[in-house]
Order: sequence, then structure tokens, then C-alpha cells
Amino acid sequence: METNEKKVLACVDRSRFAEYVADYAAWAALRMDAPLEFLHVIDHHPERGSGEDHSGAIGIDAQEILLTKLSAEDEARTQSAREQSRIFLNRLRERAVTAGVVHADVRQRHGELEETIAEQEEDMRLLVLGRRGEAAETTNRDLGRNVERVVRALHKPILTVTECFREPRRVMIAFDGGTVTRRGVEMIARSPLFRNVPIHLLMSGKENREAPEQLDWAKSTLERSGFDVSTSLIPGDAERVIAKAVKDEHIDMLIMGAFGHTPLRSILFGSKTTDLLRSSTIPTLLLR
Repeated sequence: METNEKKVLACVDRSRFAEYVADYAAWAALRMDAPLEFLHVIDHHPERGSGEDHSGAIGIDAQEILLTKLSAEDEARTQSAREQSRIFLNRLRERAVTAGVVHADVRQRHGELEETIAEQEEDMRLLVLGRRGEAAETTNRDLGRNVERVVRALHKPILTVTECFREPRRVMIAFDGGTVTRRGVEMIARSPLFRNVPIHLLMSGKENREAPEQLDWAKSTLERSGFDVSTSLIPGDAERVIAKAVKDEHIDMLIMGAFGHTPLRSILFGSKTTDLLRSSTIPTLLLR
């Protein structure tokens, strides 16, 4: 891929959610005129075995023979995983090219997901990943185990997607007047990602005397960039207010700040970000 532009990075695993990630990543790459790369991280230590019982392997040179056999089996599994990953990634790349993406590339890595993605951050404009993945699919978890760790590790916008691609026709910003969402409003105002898409600004949570002024600032910032903007100021539990507004306003994508408290505080008191991700049925763009 001969381009030095910062890329849209789509992190995929071999689950049915990969196609939804691919479709949203292709949409974002086209909107931002950015190159797209698909990344598949293969775990260094897959939790699997041959199923054979080697406990009775005794005798002269038995240990060396056993280690050689296990090493050969491990190498064969690694080669098989690489080949299956290559086929899988090329299929997603073809899907993105069919959607109109000009610069689409693939990358496979062995290692830990969080560390591998963090290594790519400098060249990344946007990360796209599934809210659920291969592990969540087999365990029926409603939020993939890696999502929170990845989001906390990065400082770039992250689009977490759900099932079935639907091109966003109306988006909502859960605006709280804080530094993260103010920067997010400015970023959206400059970016072509949501150009010509109506935006609904929602403030909720505890009552705040400064809220109307903060909401006016966000509205005028977006309107100066040509956006069609509507606003709501609704005190109350943020998760419930946002969920109701998503339904009432026919929102296709939610934009919000992510993990404003420290990891320790989230462990002790829970995280609104995680709660919203679990309850939301639409793709969510997380601002860091």
C-alpha cells in the first residue's frame, strides 16, 4: 500500500462479527479518504492441546523424542493458523475493495491483542473493532473481553460495532461538557466522517447550571462547520436517558467519551462506558 496517510485499522478475529467490522471500516475509510488495513492477531498461546496422553512416555531418549514431536505439532498448528488467517484476511480485503476502498491492506501478527494494536497507534486515524468477538460468541458474553482493555490502552477514536452494517443517517453525541467530549466535538467538526449527517447533541446526568452554555458552544461549533444540529438537555441517569434518546431520535451511531475514571475506580464503582456499551444496540464511537 503506497501511502503515508494515517489509516483506518480494522481489528478482526475469525468470528461472524468480522464482516460487520469490515463493512463499517470500509465506510469510514471511504468517508475520510483514508487507507484501510485489516489486522488479525493470532494468540501466541492458544488454549488447545493434541488430546493425547504423554504421561506414559518413558525410556531411553523418550523425553527428547516427545519434545521433538510436540514441537513439530506446534509448528504445524502455527502454519495452519497463518494460512487460515491469510485466507480470512484476503476475503475481508476483497469485501472492502468491492465496497469502493482503493487502498486496502492486510496484516497478521502473533502476540497479545492489546500490545499489538498499541504498536500501530502512531499510524492510526481510527480503530474499528467488534463489540463482541470469537470468545464472546462462544460464551454468549454481551461485551468482548478485550474491548475495555484495548480502549483504555489507546488515545485514538475507536469505533465499536454491533451486528449488521447500516450506513449512519443520523448520529448522536452524548455531550457532558468535559474536556474529552469538547475535543470530540472539535474533531467531528473538522472531520469528513460525518459530513452531511444530521447530529443530535444530548446532555444528561446531574443538573448543571453551566450545561445550557456548554451545549450552545457545542452546537455553534458544529454549525459553523456546516452541520445540521439539534439539541436536548435532559437531567437524569445517563444510561437510561441516552438509551431512550437513541430510540426516540432514530439514531444510527452514538458518539461518547470513554472511561473518564481510573481503572481502579471502575473496578470499585463500575463504568458508565461499559454499561452503555453493554446496553447499546448501535455502533458507538468512543473518544479518548
